[in-house]
Amino acid sequence: MDVNQAKQEHLLALKGDLFAQLMREDPSTIKGAETLMLGEMLTLPQNFGNIFLGETFSSYISVHNDSNQVVKDILVKADLQTSSQRLNLSASNSAVAELKPECCIDDVIHHEVKEIGTHILVCAVSYTSQFGEKLYFRKFFKFQVLKPLDVKTKFYNAETDEVFLEAQIQNITTSPMFMEKVSLEPSMMYNVTELNSVASGDEGESTFGKMSYLQPMDTRQYLYCLKPKPEYAEKAGVIKGVTVIGKLDIVWKTNLGERGRLQTSQLQRMAPGYGDIRLSLEVIPDTVNLEEPFDIVCKITNCSERTMDLVMEMCNMRSIHWCGISGRQLGKLTPSASLSLPLTVFSSEQGLQSISGLRLTDTFLKRTYEYDDIAQVCVVCPFMSNEC
Repeated sequence: MDVNQAKQEHLLALKGDLFAQLMREDPSTIKGAETLMLGEMLTLPQNFGNIFLGETFSSYISVHNDSNQVVKDILVKADLQTSSQRLNLSASNSAVAELKPECCIDDVIHHEVKEIGTHILVCAVSYTSQFGEKLYFRKFFKFQVLKPLDVKTKFYNAETDEVFLEAQIQNITTSPMFMEKVSLEPSMMYNVTELNSVASGDEGESTFGKMSYLQPMDTRQYLYCLKPKPEYAEKAGVIKGVTVIGKLDIVWKTNLGERGRLQTSQLQRMAPGYGDIRLSLEVIPDTVNLEEPFDIVCKITNCSERTMDLVMEMCNMRSIHWCGISGRQLGKLTPSASLSLPLTVFSSEQGLQSISGLRLTDTFLKRTYEYDDIAQVCVVCPFMSNEC
């Protein structure tokens, strides 16, 4: 590298730093989003750049007759070559009768990008000269389609039938993007509740604040609660094994308002196995008083493919004591059927206590199922005295 070239590169770097400083000082831009907000300094891309997956590729094609002759039967064809297919993007495949000197044929093409990797726009023009000679030429424009977002998902199974989905979305581009919408489209088995806002007046306020943009390499976590629809929740055998939860729908905008959209494939999770019998709590208080009985409601579901004749035993634990008759007959329970059972219990110790000590016996097979640590309850002393 010679001295002059080094000086030129140094001057370009200084100009870039000065422009970035001016953008930061521009009062019409927003702090932290100078490159996203246009302000008074409208900047256009200096090169063709990259296209991101989910965006719409648009191109203006102009065929100009630079000669002093009239040409005939002009056919303009625009194809987009990807790694897996070749797409015809031309609005019309019919030829133009003639093109006079200094005149042009214009066309605008659009394509929603659905593949990553190298794309080549192939523009081919065929025409006939005034001497009847068939002529043909092509031009190639290559560009890269990159992945704009990195999406990771995690599932959490609640003690009830609810499923919590955490979606981590990271901006892996080099510029900020405005997150217009991130939603979960549930499958036919579930209803969804978004947990990404907090109550504030009549309308909810986003947990991410008023500025809904994502800086380069920043990550956001979105949370959703899915609950089986009643017609599926009542059928214990339906939600087993691998189940389809739904898919994420993500819409964003980049610097000059270009919109992009991505939909994930169907998200799947492995439903937890409950064995032959599932015991869950439908009603339980959060906080109870020391040595005071409180009521809970248990739901017992037959997850097997056979009828069961059940007997319930209640075993007292170190801090948990059951009220009522142990060893009572619950009767027959057919496959996928369930029953609700109210029970009374109290705790002899303070703190966070686990509900344990329930035993179910199937008299047909003489098989006993043990249920401990079903749920937890906070036990407090109602009287502030030394006795507690």
